[in-house]
Amino acid sequence: MGAEAKRGRGDPIREIFWTRTGLLLLILLIVSASSIAISAGMPTGTAKNIVSAVSIGTMVSAIVGFGQTLITASAAQRATVTPLIEENRRALAELSAEYRSLNSEFFPTHVFEATTAPDPAFNRRLMEDLANTRQYAFRGFSGRHAAARLLTSPAAWELRAVVADPRELSGISGRARHLARQAGPAADYDAIQALLHDEIRIGLVGLFLARGRCERTDVFVVPDPPLDRLEMFDDSAWITLYSDSAGTTKLYPRTLRFSHGSFIYNMQRAEFTRITSSRDTRHLAITPTTTRREFVDQFEEVTGTRLREKQFTELEDKFHSFRQDFSVAAELGS
Repeated sequence: MGAEAKRGRGDPIREIFWTRTGLLLLILLIVSASSIAISAGMPTGTAKNIVSAVSIGTMVSAIVGFGQTLITASAAQRATVTPLIEENRRALAELSAEYRSLNSEFFPTHVFEATTAPDPAFNRRLMEDLANTRQYAFRGFSGRHAAARLLTSPAAWELRAVVADPRELSGISGRARHLARQAGPAADYDAIQALLHDEIRIGLVGLFLARGRCERTDVFVVPDPPLDRLEMFDDSAWITLYSDSAGTTKLYPRTLRFSHGSFIYNMQRAEFTRITSSRDTRHLAITPTTTRREFVDQFEEVTGTRLREKQFTELEDKFHSFRQDFSVAAELGS
């Protein structure tokens, strides 16, 4: 229908024959043709000459009128219809730009659905953002994944990580419930809690082992971190929805990516700042020159547990085993 309307607006000849001007031109042509036919059957004389003159005059008037109307219709279209079309195009372009602005402010740029195994496409896109950022903010449960990502890239960052406090049961209850739902009715809740406690310690050791990839690492241990995981870069924010009940049967929940400047990005940045400045937050400061002894002292201060050499080695081995398995599954490279 739109194409037909466009053809109608763009064809002045067709418009002529559907107007009163076109009807008048048709009448003139009929009169001229009739006069010519009549004069052809008349005897030579004054009457025939008059009729012939009338037919020729009418024919010339019809031709001149037709040409004038054609030119006038084309000029009228250029003067009225074409500017209107251009104005509509500009209005639609402005409206499209406004909708794109709203989309970038409130809607995610990427959506990755829940999976039972690491999604290589998700991890490739996230690693691209990591490679192009200077500041990396992580808010999650243990920080194991953040440490594994840091060790797969030669770039240097400023890392600020928020992880759960292993001494607070409330801090791990949400993640324990998610794993229990994923495991099914036969899930052992006590075993899951013990596993999560161990994951927090492994994550802290992993962040220490990745200290050489960061100019500075600030780890904030909080009693009750938000259930959803956040990974924030200079140009994007990634939110993994552990609170989404629709993905409870999958180990890796649905993840949304929001661009810098969006409402969600700014809201998450403000929330991250609020958490890290809370009075209930304990802090580990790790630099490339932090020694193992210094880290063990900080570890004891924030967790209440003193790591012996054997325990540290066990946690280090567990982290490297996790890193290797995760890197292969997510196709992160060496």
